[in-house]
Amino acid sequence: MADSDASNAPPPLPTPTYPAIEAFIEFAKADELAALFEPLTKAVSELKGPRAEQGKRAIKAVTHTQALLAHLLQVRERLEASRKGGR
Repeated sequence: MADSDASNAPPPLPTPTYPAIEAFIEFAKADELAALFEPLTKAVSELKGPRAEQGKRAIKAVTHTQALLAHLLQVRERLEASRKGGR
């Protein structure tokens, strides 16, 4: 009975990967992070009319994304420093 249940199970979903983001995190500096989002933030902040409200939400999301990426960059720097200090 257990064998038939296992054969009817759907295949596992692939693990998502984001190679562009991973590569960016591996090598980016804080100023590159700010420069990455600057054009997007500027363009969205210039929206007028009914799109302005959506733009505000988009800017909030971009700000949160920047904060998360900045945190990842800080963690990476601390890990690199601890590796160098441990040797």
